[in-house]
This record gives sequence, structure tokens and C-alpha cells, in this order.
Amino acid sequence: MERIESHACFGGRQEVWKHVSSTLRCNMQFGIYLPEAALRGEKCPVLYWLSGLTCTEQNFITKAGAQVHAARHGLIVVAPDTSPRGEDVPNDPAYDLGQGAGFYVNATCTPWATHFHMQDYIAEELPALIEQHFPASEARGVFGHSMGGHGALVTALRHPGRYRSVSAFSPIVAPSKVAWGQKAFDAYLGPDREVWGQWDAVELIRACKERLPILIDQGANDEFLDRQLKPELLELTCRAVGHPMKLRIRQDYDHSYYFIASFLADHFEHHAVSLRRSDLHTPGSSTAMQI
Repeated sequence: MERIESHACFGGRQEVWKHVSSTLRCNMQFGIYLPEAALRGEKCPVLYWLSGLTCTEQNFITKAGAQVHAARHGLIVVAPDTSPRGEDVPNDPAYDLGQGAGFYVNATCTPWATHFHMQDYIAEELPALIEQHFPASEARGVFGHSMGGHGALVTALRHPGRYRSVSAFSPIVAPSKVAWGQKAFDAYLGPDREVWGQWDAVELIRACKERLPILIDQGANDEFLDRQLKPELLELTCRAVGHPMKLRIRQDYDHSYYFIASFLADHFEHHAVSLRRSDLHTPGSSTAMQI
């Protein structure tokens, strides 16, 4: 663990850390915002942000304006990189595969299987690291944007009881049915579409027993809305199985961080309600959050 950035911000500190990941077999970086209470040593809930294609840990911490909301609610916010990186890590010339495009899955196909285990990293290794080295409680939430919105939904659905809250901006809700997801899944997971379903939020919702409320904001002017995102598919499935979900289509907004910054306060409110509640079961319990 090596701290490579530290900046005073809204009474807390925005930091960036580098560490060796045993899961990904490379060096990784993550941003972490520590509110004032955490700097005093008080344990705080943790909200994990998963970024989209081509992003690093820097995009969210420098563009979204998240620190003011984290300070207001007393939340630690962790923003990891989107994939393993390094000279020894496989890559692809395209922006939507390889480094910067981990899709938050555990790859099983060569040449990706050695390093591309992003799901295990964000759901297991990184939280264990955060809870060991920082004043973090076991109250966790997860949210993200685009590919990271897909990652947030899938991570929460695959780990019932581990997260108290989930939300997304412009998520890829049905990667098995759109070009971005099909390309990544075929490369990382192989051609078996039944395996793909294990990483597809629409498919996971059908069998989900935990009813963790989902909040999604989507820009109506998003250039990827009809071809890659298709939030209506998740909305219809949630309605069919009775899973609580709120989809808000925001007129005039696109896929950018201007859109995220405009409505980020609402998402912090959504998460803070659950992360600050004391009447919930401890995360990790299979019976937690039956809402």
C-alpha cells in the first residue's frame, strides 16, 4: 500500500493509493475520499463507485463533484480502476476490450483469465483491503456509470446481503443483448450464453430473492441509449418479478459526467438512507435487506 495523492477537500481528504493486487496479479490504484469523521478514526459506511469504459480511478474523483456529498453524509467513497493494467497484462487495440474495459466479470478464457478477475477484486479483495487499512464499517453500497453501472447492478445481485444499497447512471442492463456486452462476454467468458446470463442484470433479476431497491438515472439524449443501454428491459423485468426499481429518464441529458454531476446528490441520498440505518442485518448475511 502506497499513498500517491492526498488533497484536503470539504473537511476530509481525497487520496489515491497504489497496491499489489493478488487477485489481478498486477499493481492497482484506487481513489478514496475520507470524510472528517473518518479522519478522526470513526468508522464510516463505504460507497463503491464503478466507472465506465476507458476510465481510471481519476475520472470520478476529478469530474463528478462527489466529495461534497460524501462529506455531507459522512461516507467513505472508493473509486477503483476499471481493469488490471501493466505491460504484462493482455490488451486490445479497441477501447471496449482489454485494459480500461474489464466489465467487472471474472474472465475464464485466454489470454484474459490470468488477470481479468475484476468481480473478485471489487467484491472481495478491495473491500477487505479498505476495511483493514481505513476506518470503514461493513455497511457497503455500490453504484456506477455505463459499464460501471452494469458492474454495480451485477455485483449487488450476485452477492445478496453484502450491500445495503445500489444505484446506477446509464447502465448497460442487458449486456447479453447489446454489442458492447456481447463482444466482451465472448472474449472473457466464451460463447456459452448461459454463462453470460450469470453476468447480466436482467437475467439475474429473474432469480433474485433479495429485493434491494434499484435507482437508475438515464439521459434521454444519451447517444448509446437505444443501441447499448436499453434500461426498459430491466424495468420490464423488475415489474414482472416485483423487484423495486425507480427509472428516471432525464430530458436533455447525455452520457457525460455533466449528467452524473447534475443528479449525484440524489444518489448519495438514496445510499445514505440505507447505509446509515442501524436496523438492518449485518452485510454478508443471506437474509439481509429483504425490503
